[in-house]
Amino acid sequence: MKKGKDARTDYEYFRCGVCNIFMASEPLAGKRYAAVSEQRTRRDWAQFIKRLANIHYPQASKITLVMDNLNTHSAGSFYEAFEPEQAKRLMDRFEFVYTPKHGSWLNIAEIELNVLSAQCLNRHIDNIQKIKTEVSAWQNNRNGKKNKIDWQFTTANARIKLKKLYPSIHM
Repeated sequence: MKKGKDARTDYEYFRCGVCNIFMASEPLAGKRYAAVSEQRTRRDWAQFIKRLANIHYPQASKITLVMDNLNTHSAGSFYEAFEPEQAKRLMDRFEFVYTPKHGSWLNIAEIELNVLSAQCLNRHIDNIQKIKTEVSAWQNNRNGKKNKIDWQFTTANARIKLKKLYPSIHM
C-alpha cells in the first residue's frame, strides 16, 4: 500500500482435496447412478459396478456398459477387487462396449456428468461428504423427474463423423 493508492488484496486458493465421481446412465428410462469416491482406482470402479449389478439391476442377466477407454474400466479390475469366483460371476453379467479413443462424448454418462457439473458442482465445495450429499440429492431429483436423454447421433452421422473407424471397401 502506498499513500494515495487503493489497498490491494490477492485471492489465494486453498485446495481441500480432490474426489472422483463414477456415473452410469440408463438414458431411455431416465435413470442415472452416481457414486463419489476419494480415488479412482480399479477397486473403486469394480465396487461401483458391483453395486450397479447387485442393487440397481439384480434381475438383469446381461448389462451393457458403454465406457471410455480408461485403464480402470476393464474386467481385470474385478479380479483385483474380488475373489476369482465373484469376479467371474460379475464379469459374465456385463458386456463392455468401449467408445473410440477421443470419443468419450459418445458416452451418454459423460453428458450426465456435464449436467451434474452445471447444475450441482459449479462452485467450490470443501469436503467430500458435502459433495456426496449434493450428488445424491441431484441424482434423486433427476431420477424422480425421469429426465431422459434424446440421443440423436445416428449411424449415418457416425459414418461421416467417425469415418476413420469405419472400413471402406474398394472394388
